[in-house]
Amino acid sequence: MSQVYIRDAVINDVPLIYQFIKALAVYEREPDAVAATELDIERTLFDEGATAHSVICFESDAPDAEAIGFAVYFYNYSTWLGRNGLYLEDLFVSEDKRGRGAGKALMKYLAQRAISKNCGRFEWVVLDWNQPAIDFYHSIGAEAQAQWQIYRLSGDKLLQFAEQ
Repeated sequence: MSQVYIRDAVINDVPLIYQFIKALAVYEREPDAVAATELDIERTLFDEGATAHSVICFESDAPDAEAIGFAVYFYNYSTWLGRNGLYLEDLFVSEDKRGRGAGKALMKYLAQRAISKNCGRFEWVVLDWNQPAIDFYHSIGAEAQAQWQIYRLSGDKLLQFAEQ
């Protein structure tokens, strides 16, 4: 892929973003895990005060170019740096378009966004079995942060703890 075109997502992209989210869930071996609806995606990415953002990657900048990938990100904060960071929540490139530079272009686009917003970090997580992604991240100079473990409260456990 010689050149890709990346732009900020707009509200009309919600069905496309939703398709990419579902395709990512299939790739990550959790095809039934997507609880969000298109309305949820619209609200959380495009309503006033939305804190998450998305970009869409196309094969070219032609008006009829095929969308081949997306990313969703938000800004977090580091007290140690006293600066925001950019956190990549999801990145996905259509299976038949992988290996041609679209993923790297998306990562570079977001890295440039992080720099333009004076972020001190660009972070994400990867499933431990996803060796192609791990190899890709190493190839761009990313380093695993093995000393940190992710913890999560969700669903009923989150509700139960909040109500104690």
